[in-house]
Amino acid sequence: MTDAATETTPVPDNAPNPSAIPPDELARLTDDIVAALKTVYDPEIPVDIYELGLIYKVDIDDDRNVAIEMTLTAPGCPVAGDMPGWVENAVSTVQGVQSCRATIVFDPPWDHSRMSEEARVAMNMW
Repeated sequence: MTDAATETTPVPDNAPNPSAIPPDELARLTDDIVAALKTVYDPEIPVDIYELGLIYKVDIDDDRNVAIEMTLTAPGCPVAGDMPGWVENAVSTVQGVQSCRATIVFDPPWDHSRMSEEARVAMNMW
């Protein structure tokens, strides 16, 4: 998962797996979680929350429980109370995910630099 929303560090092929989840399953879960996150939209913005850079952190524990830290484009967002539930519902549909908990954080504050190139094109923001 590399884009404006997340950062990853390359892991050598011979490095031990720090997770009890087999690497191929972890990769599938990660891809499927990102796909699920891309189905969630702020109703006022025509770009999904993943490409907007609103997802700060996705943790998958050894029991396949998912913890997500996310933010909003503005603290006064009218769907602030609903969006974590939308995220939890979307991610909970991923095969293999046992549970999902989304938490809103405001540190660091969101800004346009967190948007992917795809989001910038969709919103005509260069």
